[in-house]
Amino acid sequence: MLTLSRWKVTAVILSVIFGIVFSLPNMLPQRTLDALPGWVPHQKLNLGLDLQGGSYLLYEVDTDALRAERLTNMVEDVRTALRNEQIAFSELGESGGIVRVRIADPAKADEAVSLLRKHVGGPLQGAIGGRDTTISDKGDGRLELSFVAEAAKADAAKAVEQSIETIRRRIDSLGTKEPTITRQGTDRISIQAAGESDPDRLRAVIGQTAKLTFQMVDDSVTPEEIASGRVPPGVVVLPGAEPGMPPLALAKRALVTGEDLVDASQQFDGQSGEAVVAFRFGGPGARKFGDATARNIGKRFAIVLDNKYISAPTIQSAITGGSGQITGSFTAESANNLALLLRSGALPAKLNLEEQRTVGAELGADAVRAGAISLAVGAAAMFVFIILAYGLFGVFAAIALVVNVLLIIGIMSMTQATLTFPGIAGLILTLAVAVDANVLIYERMRDEAAAGRSPMSAADTGFRRAMVSIMDANITSLISAGIMFGFGSGPIKGFAWTLSIGVFTSVFTAIIITQVLIGWWFKVTKPKKLPIA
Repeated sequence: MLTLSRWKVTAVILSVIFGIVFSLPNMLPQRTLDALPGWVPHQKLNLGLDLQGGSYLLYEVDTDALRAERLTNMVEDVRTALRNEQIAFSELGESGGIVRVRIADPAKADEAVSLLRKHVGGPLQGAIGGRDTTISDKGDGRLELSFVAEAAKADAAKAVEQSIETIRRRIDSLGTKEPTITRQGTDRISIQAAGESDPDRLRAVIGQTAKLTFQMVDDSVTPEEIASGRVPPGVVVLPGAEPGMPPLALAKRALVTGEDLVDASQQFDGQSGEAVVAFRFGGPGARKFGDATARNIGKRFAIVLDNKYISAPTIQSAITGGSGQITGSFTAESANNLALLLRSGALPAKLNLEEQRTVGAELGADAVRAGAISLAVGAAAMFVFIILAYGLFGVFAAIALVVNVLLIIGIMSMTQATLTFPGIAGLILTLAVAVDANVLIYERMRDEAAAGRSPMSAADTGFRRAMVSIMDANITSLISAGIMFGFGSGPIKGFAWTLSIGVFTSVFTAIIITQVLIGWWFKVTKPKKLPIA
């Protein structure tokens, strides 16, 4: 086992080169690093929120508002379905989570139930053939519709998942590196943006729902009726986005929504020079937008963002190209932010800010210094122990530990993994595990030498018989790291990731590197006695 195999020597040389090359960018000034050729690795360790400072936000998804919106849509779906089939009805409304309607002719109640089952609601997620709504006939033409309990849970879970992905796209558009976005509990989302020292900027981008709709203006409703709140069914009054804009009566059902957008960008109007947001629909959205504008030439439609209309132009002709622009009192920055939000997609529900923290860069720098000191002290203590306990073989183990650290830093830099303060703790623990492997090997050598074996035989047997214990210990550590990574979040994942990398590098350095060094020593000195016996 102590033979200097070519593959072992090659593996050791390549691992040392890899560790030095990929760890070196972390030790060089940025100016020096920028001057290096392009083929030289430039990736540095990504430092977590606790090491470089940044912002922490905790949001709660407003599932109550999501449920209220779905109930409002149900009311409009019922109205549209019954009107299209010319089934007379009255008393349509929602209260207590139940939509109620009265069919004018009770003899048509069964027909109405069949119609509503077909056009209202949809398939229940996770249930084959199930529907997310129930419809019951209460007699005398009175129908009640409601969502099943499973539908509410599925909607909430889906809203949280969609919100996480939307938030990730928005933060990525800001250029923030490696944001940590995790789900907490059933309806909370935590966001850690390392290096982002302005939480207000994050809040402006993250917290806005950015739900864009195009809704027809109902000009038949007078300003007096709007002021008094006396508007017909199917109409909603929305305020303007800017002060001084009068409220408008709009159709509740949107012609087209921002979900059909495929692109949005900040531009400048060719005539006025003002900042605008140019948008473009995909194929289905472009067709819907073209059909809607063709049917309503001469009428006004409002561009609505988060229940406030931005503008309400008159449709001069059918807009069949699927492109347009949103004008308003935009600055270049506000137009760019709106374009970013539209490209990232709308949040499925409103987010309520629960907690906000900022970790200053100075505090992060203190944490880095503390981590470096703890790592240096821990490594020095291990070096002293292993050298005092095992002499020359202890020096070999110390060399393997240095290569181990270089490999871990190199791998984390190459993969752009995020190093957190718990990750530094994982790194120190990894060194301890690596030393433990060397202790097992060397103590086994001592036992074999005491049993009368020759130095070469004792060393070879020590490596071979300690292998089982080393693999058992490291596999156990790897299983624990896997559990922490799978079920943990944030700093726990950082600790588990560093520990996982360290398990593999520790086994390699403790067995292969020390084996090559000891084999080389045997080849050069041909000893009569082990230096640890």
